[in-house]
Amino acid sequence: MIEWFSNRLRLSLFLLVGMNLIFAAALTSRAEAARFSQPPVQFVTQGKPSNDYCLGCHGQSTLSKPLSSGETLSLYIDPSSFHAGVHNQEDIACVDCHANISTFPHPDFKAATLREVSIQLYTSCQNCHAEQYNKVLDSVHQKALAGGNFNAAVCTDCHNPHQQIRITDKQTGALLDQARLEIPKTCARCHDAIYETYKDSVHGAALTTEGNLDVPTCIDCHGVHNIQDPTTARFRNDTPQLCAKCHTNAEIMDKYGVSTQVLNTYVSDFHGTTVTLFEQVSPDTPTNKPVCTDCHGVHNISKVDDPATGIAIKENLLGKCQRCHPNVTTENFTDAWMSHYVASPTHFPLVYYVNLFYKILIPAVIGGMLIFVVTDFIRRMIEARKGTRHG
Repeated sequence: MIEWFSNRLRLSLFLLVGMNLIFAAALTSRAEAARFSQPPVQFVTQGKPSNDYCLGCHGQSTLSKPLSSGETLSLYIDPSSFHAGVHNQEDIACVDCHANISTFPHPDFKAATLREVSIQLYTSCQNCHAEQYNKVLDSVHQKALAGGNFNAAVCTDCHNPHQQIRITDKQTGALLDQARLEIPKTCARCHDAIYETYKDSVHGAALTTEGNLDVPTCIDCHGVHNIQDPTTARFRNDTPQLCAKCHTNAEIMDKYGVSTQVLNTYVSDFHGTTVTLFEQVSPDTPTNKPVCTDCHGVHNISKVDDPATGIAIKENLLGKCQRCHPNVTTENFTDAWMSHYVASPTHFPLVYYVNLFYKILIPAVIGGMLIFVVTDFIRRMIEARKGTRHG
C-alpha cells in the first residue's frame, strides 16, 4: 500500500513538472512571436521600428543568408559602427532605406549573388541624396553599369550606409580633412593598381605619408559623383586647365616655391597654343600636341629634379621629347624649349634681352608715329587757318 501511494506521488510530481515546462515554453514562444510581429512600445520611434529594434537581430554576428550562387550574404550590422555613423546621428531609420520591411518575418528578398544585392538596394540612396544621385547618372560609372558592367561602382561601394561617418562640415558643406585623406583608399577598392602608383608619386606621397592636404586627390582631377571618362579627347584637351586649378593658385604654390606661371608659359609656346585652340574651338577633336600629363605623367608624377624621372634632368626630358620626335638623338634639342621658365637675365638671357628690346622699340616707334601724326595735324590746321585769313 505504501509502495502504491509512493508511485502515485512520483507520477503526480512528474506530470506537474512536465506541465510547468510546457506552459513556460508556450509563454516564451508566444513572447518571441509577439516581439517580432509587433515591436514593444520602447522599440518604436515616430511610429516606426527603431534602429535598436532592428539591431536586436542584425547585431548578431552569425546572422546570414545563403544565396543561390553559393555565396553567403552577411546580415550582421556592427552596432558600435552603426551608432557612430552619420545616418544614425541624423535619426535615419533602417526602414527609411529598407522601406518594404516593417515587420518580421521580412518579405522574401530575391538576389542570386552578392553583387545583385548591391545593385538592387543602392537606388534607395536617391530618397535623401537626389542631387548626388542625379550627378552619378551622367558619370562614367553609371554609363558602364547601364551598358551591362555590373562591377561598375554604385553608391554603396564608396559609402557603406551602415557605418558611413560624416565627411562634410554640417554648416558649410566643405569636405572634412579626415575624409579627404581617405579618398584615395576609397577609390583603391576598385582601382588598386592606380592607387599603388599614385601613393608613390609626388602628390600621393605628400598626402598619404605627410598628411599634406594641399595636394590633389582623385576627386580633384576626376570629380566626385559626375566622374567623366578620362580617356576621351575632351578630357585630354582640358588637362592644362585642370592642372592650372592648383598650379596657378599663389596661396598654395608660394608655400613650396613653385611658379604660378606654368599655364601662361605653356599657352604661349607652340605646344600650348595648339592645345588651347582645340580646347576652346573643338574640345572633342584629338590633337597630337602634348599636354601636362604627357611630360609629367598621370598618376606617377614625380618631382622635376628627381634623378630617375624628373624632366629637369636633360636626358630624362629628351626621353619625353622622343615620344613625339623619335628622330631626335641629341640632348641639345631640349634647349629649344624654355620649359615653364619666364625669360630673365639668368634664365634664357638672350630671349629676355630680345623681349626687352622690343618692349622698348615697339612703344617708341608707335609713340613716335602718334606724335608725328598729331603734330602734322596741328601744323595743317594752323596753315589752313592762315590761308583763310590771307584769302
